[in-house]
Amino acid sequence: MTIPAIHPNWSRSPIGMTDGYSLEMTAKDRPALREAAAGIAPETPVAITFLPGESIDARIAAAADVRELGLEPMPHLSARRIASHEELEQTVRRTVAEAGARRMFLVAGDPPVPAGPFADTMAMLQTGIFEANGITAIGIAGHPEGHPAMDEAACWTALETKRDEITRRGMATLIVTQFGFDADPFIAWLEALRARGIDAPVRIGVPGPAGIKTLLRFAAHCGVGASTSVLTKYGISITKLLGTAGPDALVDRLAARLTPAHGPVRLHFYPFGGLVRTVEWINAYEARDQ
Repeated sequence: MTIPAIHPNWSRSPIGMTDGYSLEMTAKDRPALREAAAGIAPETPVAITFLPGESIDARIAAAADVRELGLEPMPHLSARRIASHEELEQTVRRTVAEAGARRMFLVAGDPPVPAGPFADTMAMLQTGIFEANGITAIGIAGHPEGHPAMDEAACWTALETKRDEITRRGMATLIVTQFGFDADPFIAWLEALRARGIDAPVRIGVPGPAGIKTLLRFAAHCGVGASTSVLTKYGISITKLLGTAGPDALVDRLAARLTPAHGPVRLHFYPFGGLVRTVEWINAYEARDQ
């Protein structure tokens, strides 16, 4: 189906690997977003995470900032952290009204016991709240390196089921993957995804430049593979954990291996070392690439 409200360059293969990238932020990153904004391309999608301890008002204000700066907000919603149907409806309605949101990213969330009636993404989708409020695209998670609570077959079933439900409700599907250090799992997963007939646009999760210990801490929390061989390929020495690391080698390998057969693919940056630093890295990489 036609993909509405996504990036206008989805229809062609990337000329530069960072073309049409997206970013992630938290509500607390509003000052950093304003500092980095001049270096961010207009209409760049910016995801606003759903962190515990951040209020609805704070997340909506962050989304409004994204829109005010000429960028495209994509707020996250964490099913198991939403206390009621009314909270979900209010959040979606206000984010559309106050931030012009046209897309949202849905996850089940970490808590083992839901705070309200939503145990997973499907439970939120089936309310009909998103299309009723004018949302045209829904982001869902992809797991090239597996999911801690599901085996591979269950991951594919969940992805296909959500894609089908989103399509049935007249919205477009966008897949954003967990971040990784190695191009191989991303490429293998993309090939399996397309072989299953899933043609939705994919954003590959890339860690922005950060301190090595910070990267490893996030990797451990997210269940991302970080073996000695993988880290070496990425440019991190396991015997030398001081200093910083950027995704240069990872992005270079993806650029060398991605083909039109992998479908519409872009990069999604997780700014573990900060938004400003990540945007500076992207612009430096683009200049080098040109």
